[in-house]
Amino acid sequence: MSIAAVPFPESQPDGYTWFENEPTFNPAKHLALAKPEKIRYLEEFGYSPDEIKSKASPVAVSSPFRVLSDEGAQVLLNTARLLKQHAISCERIENMVRGGCYRSRFLRDLCVDPSLTQLMCDIYETDVAPHTMPVHLGHMNFSPDDLSKAVDKWHHDTLPLDIVMMVTDPKTLDGGQFEYFVGTKAEMADLAAQGLTPPIDRVEAPPFHGPGYGIALHGDMVVHRGAPLNSAGERISMVNGYVSTNCALDDQHRHKDLTLVDDPVVLYAEWAKHSAWRAKERLDDLVNSMNFSSDSDSIADELEFAISDVTKTIAEMRDKNKHEMHHYEKS
Repeated sequence: MSIAAVPFPESQPDGYTWFENEPTFNPAKHLALAKPEKIRYLEEFGYSPDEIKSKASPVAVSSPFRVLSDEGAQVLLNTARLLKQHAISCERIENMVRGGCYRSRFLRDLCVDPSLTQLMCDIYETDVAPHTMPVHLGHMNFSPDDLSKAVDKWHHDTLPLDIVMMVTDPKTLDGGQFEYFVGTKAEMADLAAQGLTPPIDRVEAPPFHGPGYGIALHGDMVVHRGAPLNSAGERISMVNGYVSTNCALDDQHRHKDLTLVDDPVVLYAEWAKHSAWRAKERLDDLVNSMNFSSDSDSIADELEFAISDVTKTIAEMRDKNKHEMHHYEKS
């Protein structure tokens, strides 16, 4: 297990200050980790072995499992309510908070906790680390002001792996359930092209048993949403991101989407560090494994692959054309 692929920054971006008088995160007090009873795999969702082999994990989704103790769930709820003053909106989500780990030490320490990370390694059946980009740590979704809107539209994530955890008690809500489509992204794209949403018999809504319970999700591969509320209520969920420590695998990110929501002071440096980390890992592998050969094209291909994330990042950062956020709903 890799505890941290890229250590959390020691300094804060301009404009971010720590909350005062927060409880200090204590895993012995605030965690109550338990393994999920069931794991579902990408193959069950219709993906082929060729589609799966280059991805971060063969796992699609887990059943709900406990993450936080009662005390930990209450502290996280208080933290989320403090963070709500920094809520922003986008085409997909009406109320969300990004970058909360630069404001709350409790949230930061929860999101990078080694024992939680080890549990996620066990569930994903591969080595993972807390996401290299802190904007993907402790993302919060809040109830929409407009009840006709979903908490989050049908989509697949901008990152590979995450845990989706309820911060408020779902049993107190009418609607607002987390749902996922038992199918592939290609199937969902075909449905969306026809103006359709997933058929009811292929939609699962896992029963979260209370606040502080979560599911592991292969967010880049499993199409999902936060359903609309039927009546007003406080609905808060947290999404914590993870990356595979095997940088030879697909990146599985849509970094360009983040330019539509994230603070540019934070985003570009994090994005660059993520791409540099992947290139460094690949270059280190190349240095340690390069064999003697007169095949210059093959060696050039290996070098090109090693730096491909950096090359793509540079091109996307310099592309000033209008970008649209990806999701599967027309409105």
